[in-house]
Amino acid sequence: MKTHTMMIKSMLMLLVLASCQKSNNIAADKQKDSIQKVAAAPPSDAPRAALRSIVENVTTADGKIYNAKDNTGKTMDCLKIIANPSGGYIGVYHTMINGTFKTNVASSTDLLHWTWIRELAGSNNGGASQPTIAATSTGGFVMVWEQEPNNHLKFSYFNSWTDLQNGAVAKTFEAPHTLSTCAEGTPNIYSASSTSVDVGFHYWSNCDVDRQARGTTTWTSWTASAQPQIDNAILYWGVHGNIGDRDGYLKFQNFNFGLIEGQGAKGDFGTWRCYLYDYQTGNADKLNIHTDGGSQAFANPTITALTVGGQAALVITQFIPSQLAANGEAGELIYYKKL
Repeated sequence: MKTHTMMIKSMLMLLVLASCQKSNNIAADKQKDSIQKVAAAPPSDAPRAALRSIVENVTTADGKIYNAKDNTGKTMDCLKIIANPSGGYIGVYHTMINGTFKTNVASSTDLLHWTWIRELAGSNNGGASQPTIAATSTGGFVMVWEQEPNNHLKFSYFNSWTDLQNGAVAKTFEAPHTLSTCAEGTPNIYSASSTSVDVGFHYWSNCDVDRQARGTTTWTSWTASAQPQIDNAILYWGVHGNIGDRDGYLKFQNFNFGLIEGQGAKGDFGTWRCYLYDYQTGNADKLNIHTDGGSQAFANPTITALTVGGQAALVITQFIPSQLAANGEAGELIYYKKL
């Protein structure tokens, strides 16, 4: 009887030990899985989160202005800002005048107050809108915009800041439609020189909705292709309307990012939202932007790295449609954050 009791106790002890070992193994496996998940996180995740915080929080910006206008009272719609190698800042934008879009250039010393220089396009050969600009390594400037009629991309090269101020164009190129028979526009510049320009743009897919594309010109030739991977990153968020304007690359903490607009419902300007696109992962975050008044719709985003008072900073622009705009906030928003 005693021997039998001892055998039962031994068996119970073995069962307890086995149960403890199993629990330890499960805990170890969970810890291993947790470590693997952390290790597998894309390296661009943390920088993207930091950038997202900057773009989303207009209220904590170091400087901002709503419904921006130049010193002549022209609205600065769809403004793109870059640093001027000669000092200060350059901005290109369009203004609707008597039913026609005019593309203008202005200068600033503080990013918030702008002095109009001249109209660059829009009066002579059809409306001109959605301009963007980049400085080249040789002291020149490349501009691209939507040109009417037959909505398409027009490229212009200026040899110097002086020539840009005077509207003295060195050469131009007008891209033929390649992905849509109806419209191709809202350019951003990935890289630019006097010999080649790499741009992003939208094409009016099936003459129905805007979708993403990319093209290159040598100033005499043009190639372009659709960018469905960017579309898919925005469509993921339930976008049913246009996927239009974008800006990038922005190199932030050694990774490339861009801002892209997406329209929740086709034809509804109150459903425009801004997305942060990660060129490393091909994913996008929907941004929850906080303005002082609580505007909800945002379109035509741009973002530029530059310096303010000798300190690295980011300047962001977005167009706030009148639909769902807070009082006094509709129009072009400019804000910047020192890093």
